[in-house]
Amino acid sequence: MAADGFVGSTVCKTCHADVWFTFYKNPHYKSVASGDQPPERTGCEGCHGPGKAHVEARGGKTTIPRAFSLMDPKAVLDTCLNCHARDFSKANIRRSEHSLADVVCTNCHSIHKSPAAQFLLAKKQTELCYGCHADVRAQFSMPFKHRVNEGFMACTDCHNPHGTFASAWGMADGSNMVNRAEGNQEPCLKCHADKRGPFAYEHPPVRVEGCGVCHMPHGSTNAKLLARPVVFTLCLRCHNGADNFGTRNNGIPALSNTHNMLDPRYQRCTLCHVRIHGSNSDGYFFR
Repeated sequence: MAADGFVGSTVCKTCHADVWFTFYKNPHYKSVASGDQPPERTGCEGCHGPGKAHVEARGGKTTIPRAFSLMDPKAVLDTCLNCHARDFSKANIRRSEHSLADVVCTNCHSIHKSPAAQFLLAKKQTELCYGCHADVRAQFSMPFKHRVNEGFMACTDCHNPHGTFASAWGMADGSNMVNRAEGNQEPCLKCHADKRGPFAYEHPPVRVEGCGVCHMPHGSTNAKLLARPVVFTLCLRCHNGADNFGTRNNGIPALSNTHNMLDPRYQRCTLCHVRIHGSNSDGYFFR
């Protein structure tokens, strides 16, 4: 045994054969396979620390320097970031909503016995997220929703569970750990690229507040994932002429006097204003 207490991963297999004989499938095995890593970054002891005392004591969680089941959340996070701190997708993890709520790596990942095909997840990704986000599970069961339950997409297509930086939309509100995509814009544009722009005539809520101002991103009882059941009631949240004698509301064009909202012809605003996300030819989004 080395003087610094490192005994090597092969010693561990004497007792932990169930872990060792499948460890070659684990992405962490590359620290062993490369053969060029120092002992403190190799195999079992790369995560659990020197094993000399543990071997001499014939086992026991309290004799291993880092037994994750006994560690507090900060210690778990610090241990994983010894290697993963350089990963840009985890660069803001210490300030993420998960970390601030003491949800850390081992709450979501199972290093030794992961049943998932990717990322060493402790469960199927949707079931893992639904374990805490029960309200989102309910939204994905609504009549109109993104097809996450069907396996067409996953939570991480839109969210970074390790934390994100300030967004460029929604007044830089970086909550909900939503990924940025397509030039620092909303992840919605990865699929809905036709809504990206830039447009000669922008619809300000789309550019400033983002898709969530009109749409419910997980699921809705309304078509197009809209936040309101009837289109004109959604538009009237802004275009109501509440200020300045009914002509303009803080610079927002008010509803035309010719539009009688009791007439069904005018209750489907997007039948005329077809380019509601932005237009290159008309300031009223007619075409």
